[in-house]
Amino acid sequence: MFPSTARYIDCVTDTLILITLLVKLGVAAAVASALARSRTFQRLLFAEHRRHRQTAAMLAFFVVPLTLGVWVRIAVPNFLAADISFETVILLGLLVGPGWAMLGGIALSAPAVYHHEFLALPFNAALGLAAGVLGRFVETEEIWSFTPFIDLSLYRWVRRNLRQPRIDRQILMLFLIAVLEIVREWVARMYPGRLFALHTSIPSLQVLVWLCAPMVVGIALKVWNALRIELKLEEQKRLLLEARLDALQRQINPHFLFNTLNSIASLVRRKPELAREMIVKLANILRALLKDHDTYVPLSEELHFTDDYLDIEVVRFGADKLRVEKEIDPRTLEVMVPSILLQPLIENSIKHGLEPRISGGTVTLRSRLEGDRVIIEVADDGVGMGNKPASALSRAGAGIGMKNVRERLEVLYGNQAHFSVVSNPGRGTLISIEIPATLPDMP
Repeated sequence: MFPSTARYIDCVTDTLILITLLVKLGVAAAVASALARSRTFQRLLFAEHRRHRQTAAMLAFFVVPLTLGVWVRIAVPNFLAADISFETVILLGLLVGPGWAMLGGIALSAPAVYHHEFLALPFNAALGLAAGVLGRFVETEEIWSFTPFIDLSLYRWVRRNLRQPRIDRQILMLFLIAVLEIVREWVARMYPGRLFALHTSIPSLQVLVWLCAPMVVGIALKVWNALRIELKLEEQKRLLLEARLDALQRQINPHFLFNTLNSIASLVRRKPELAREMIVKLANILRALLKDHDTYVPLSEELHFTDDYLDIEVVRFGADKLRVEKEIDPRTLEVMVPSILLQPLIENSIKHGLEPRISGGTVTLRSRLEGDRVIIEVADDGVGMGNKPASALSRAGAGIGMKNVRERLEVLYGNQAHFSVVSNPGRGTLISIEIPATLPDMP
């Protein structure tokens, strides 16, 4: 009876160890994913340079919940998988260095020491030192690319070394983490009850115990590296959008400058005083264009910018041929809009709507609030541009300003912005922009 009972207890113990290994992998993935959801943790984890206060805050993200895991392992029978302190100290060593890893290891050992596992503190401190030295030896990208898929690592290692023998730091990390786990298991056997470790009399199961540690470390790194790659892609997308926006901005400025200089050149000999006045207006515009300005400006500032342009065009056409009317809702003056939004549209109305008309006409600027949206309109009573869609108006040099404005709105607002053009031959053109009254979140 007694031997049978002993065999039954051993069987349960071995089964518990196997279950513990499987659950530990799930715990590691769950904890890593939970931490990754915190924006603060993301900033701390992926910061290129951390101050001491930031490193201490990052250490707290690891130590606080995982120290509780050590306590749960001691307090709850058969829930050994809650304790992943060994793997956590290794992660700290790889990510923050030996000193902080030793400090984290000491903190994680507190519940174990309280329950008479006195070797936990010196062992965790030594483990943090060893993992920190390993982290200094291995490149940052090699740490992030460390994979828990051991068979693939071994396959790549064999294939590379058959061609050109060299030290593979990925395999070195895997090997050293497993060795550290072997050392922990050996110390736990030598001093029972003084250090926690899983051990069994079945060799194949013991090998799984040794390999579980690098698997747990690899899973956490894989979760965070996937997030790291995603954030890098978002950053690249943001930079690409900013570069595209800057390119569109640069398209608008030379186009406007070219037309303005032509206007000034036509007046230099006939009306030098008017030409001088236009040069002063142009200087004001160039000063505004050349200074560093934000992507968004209040509508009042945008209107002030267009006033100088309209003053130039009124001088060129004559006050009897070019009239300007404004129907501006005072509530919209402080709404933030893309800079240099109206000038290209006004220029388009004058060039393609009023200039071909002998008697000239009127340009009307309107703005109004409709709920959480702001409507901005540029209308003229000129010759019109035909019933063409806005996307077709850039052919033959027409509608370049509108095309650029439309593309900028797409970059800044995506599908939150609406750009429409209604043009009736002989009756004029209405360009309407509808955007959110509050700034959108940049990608």
